[in-house]
Amino acid sequence: MSLSLVKELREKTGAGLLDCQKALGEADGDADKALRLLREKGLAKAARKASRVATDGAIGSYIHPGAKIGVLVEVNCETDFVAKTDEFQTLVRDLAMQVAAASPRWVRREDVPEDELDSERAIYRVQAEQSGKPSQVIERIVSGQVERYLKDVCLLEQAFIKQSDRTVKDVVQEAIARLGENVTVRRFARFQLGESQERRAEDQSGRQGDPRWRRARSLIPVRLRRAPGAIAASS
Repeated sequence: MSLSLVKELREKTGAGLLDCQKALGEADGDADKALRLLREKGLAKAARKASRVATDGAIGSYIHPGAKIGVLVEVNCETDFVAKTDEFQTLVRDLAMQVAAASPRWVRREDVPEDELDSERAIYRVQAEQSGKPSQVIERIVSGQVERYLKDVCLLEQAFIKQSDRTVKDVVQEAIARLGENVTVRRFARFQLGESQERRAEDQSGRQGDPRWRRARSLIPVRLRRAPGAIAASS
């Protein structure tokens, strides 16, 4: 068994030496397969720790070069000891950079208000109905569009900016497995110099200037319309 492969796995996953050797043995020396095995085991460990109370942690910040975008993010863990480790602090900084770069609006999909989702579904349904497709196809289209919307606006659902084949949720769960404690993203705030709520809503949706979006929005019931400038706070 190659020591270089073992070292590579340890650097990528933070797993112990014996765990890396065992994973490589189970994978017949296939590094990619061993990596998947370690991640699966790590996610299983993370799931068991997810119910534990996390009240310690850190508030991290990131100011983008040029000082026009700034972020505050609160990430919780179980103990002060873990909160002070380099790995936890790196995670907090990475999450702050993620918020600065990807402009999420909520931490997790459960935080998205139901009226927001109703508004999105109504818009997507009107757009799909205009295509003349059968109703069962329309429902699949609407569900797919809502799923894409959630992956765009929820921090944990977004592709991680440093490694796009993983989500932010994957990164947090892998940190739980390595650190041995529950880790949760509590909340964040993103600031952009000179930005109004109306401008932010337009930039994030990318649709207010699209005549197709305006036409679809005009056809949905008023009670389901979301005000263009409405920005939901992360819980």
